[in-house]
Amino acid sequence: MTVGFFDSGVGGVSVLHEARQWLPQTDFLYYADTDHVPYGPKPKAAVREYVFAAVDCLVRQGAGAVVVACNTATSVAVEDLRAKYRQLPIIGMEPAVKVAVDRTSRHAGRILVTATALTLKEEKLHNLLAQIDNEHIVDTLPLPGLVEFAENHEFEATTVLPYLQEQLENFALSDYEAIVLGCTHFVFFADLFRKIAAPHTAIIDGNRGTVNNLVRILEAQGLSDQGGGTVTFYQSGRRVEDQAALARYGDLLARLDALRT
Repeated sequence: MTVGFFDSGVGGVSVLHEARQWLPQTDFLYYADTDHVPYGPKPKAAVREYVFAAVDCLVRQGAGAVVVACNTATSVAVEDLRAKYRQLPIIGMEPAVKVAVDRTSRHAGRILVTATALTLKEEKLHNLLAQIDNEHIVDTLPLPGLVEFAENHEFEATTVLPYLQEQLENFALSDYEAIVLGCTHFVFFADLFRKIAAPHTAIIDGNRGTVNNLVRILEAQGLSDQGGGTVTFYQSGRRVEDQAALARYGDLLARLDALRT
């Protein structure tokens, strides 16, 4: 079984990294839509077109399941993808708001959901909040600058922390029981959120839940962890062969390794 991962850029590498921890023998394809990143400020119709082109490419390359490792793309297109590819398991992302609400319901704090502007205004998230945020404890904040930092491989605290501090300056951070990283790009900055958040605040993302869904589906089909553990990278439909470009993906995976320790 070959599993395809798709994101607007490098954010989905954080989900791929999580999947490799649980499926080390599975072969993966990773598609970064580098021609069109970032998706957050773009029109919904354009994003939908990009998503379908990406999944079409992954299917042509032999993907037997696809993880839409992008919250924005999931919000815009995942149901339409499932309608088109009825026999193909398609696993989407969504901000781990329910996890945060369940955790916070035992306490008295608030929840801050960070994501792209498009994710935050999409009906999918609004419907979820209407179902689970009965106490109206969830606030939202778009952080488009983090997508740019990640795409430029800028992870240094001296560069990123001032941006986070400026964006969060109007929030009383000690009131928050959880901060949800509702964009896969944001996971690369989990350590910096930890620096700025209150000690009791949980930093939560949806990667583990998404990978759990993937593992469950593969196991149900008897396809779990079959392959050679390879990863093949594509950028907007072009296979990545350049060694320098491949090394940059290696650097991203190494950063994620460091964040786990």
